[in-house]
Amino acid sequence: MTRRRPSRSATADDLLTTLGRLTDRVRQGAERQRARVELAEALQRSMLPTGLPDLPGLRVAAEYVPARNGLDIGGDWYDGFVLPDGSLGFSIGDVQGHDVEAAAFMGQVRMGLRAVATATTDPGEVLGWANELLLSMDHGLFATCSFLRFDPATGELESARAGHVPAIWATAGGQGGVVEDEAGVPLGILPGEAYPVARRRLSSGGAFVLLTDGVVEGPSYPIEAGLDAVARLVRSAVPAGVEASELASQVMGVAAQTDHTDDAAVLVLVHDPEESRPPRP
Repeated sequence: MTRRRPSRSATADDLLTTLGRLTDRVRQGAERQRARVELAEALQRSMLPTGLPDLPGLRVAAEYVPARNGLDIGGDWYDGFVLPDGSLGFSIGDVQGHDVEAAAFMGQVRMGLRAVATATTDPGEVLGWANELLLSMDHGLFATCSFLRFDPATGELESARAGHVPAIWATAGGQGGVVEDEAGVPLGILPGEAYPVARRRLSSGGAFVLLTDGVVEGPSYPIEAGLDAVARLVRSAVPAGVEASELASQVMGVAAQTDHTDDAAVLVLVHDPEESRPPRP
């Protein structure tokens, strides 16, 4: 029995119809993907503060860059707010995972830190209480975090870390480096964890830079190299009188060297005690 072959024109028409359907399907998929990415980025940014506190003698700025992998919603955050005693509280951190659950958990951690800081201003106690709060929520997620308190009356800066990337410091005189302070474990892992507090007095002009590992670490770029690069940058920029916002942008530029795929956050505190002093009569 001889099979009847379809005509050439019918085969071409079928092919064109199939290609048209596939093209339309790809276009619709691309539009949905773009909408989901835009929604993901909007979700990330909606959980970050709309403004940061500052005062005479302290200028604060931040930068945030979302993850490059579309729907890999990151859990990085930064925050700054006025504490009940008139001092300023600052936090920066990174939640484990890259999905909507991690982003939602990030929002809970950030607001949890704010809530705890209304009852105590000691950075170690803030992290300790926040750790117990997160454990009681039983999310199964954890977060690294740094919490700082700046007292404008004394110029003292207190800080504590929960497994987070160390900060970078520099003075107007050209000194600086990576802050070598002790850290506790990340939040949400062990109950009853204590977080050591480091205290330093900002008696001269300089900068204190907080960041997440997305800034200083990449697939083939070790975190030590990233921290050294940021330290060199900050140590040269601060004596030149770079503004806080410009310094934050320059530090974020280090992330381009790491070829990072994670989201990244930078929080910069530039201090100048001379600006906070009232003018002499």
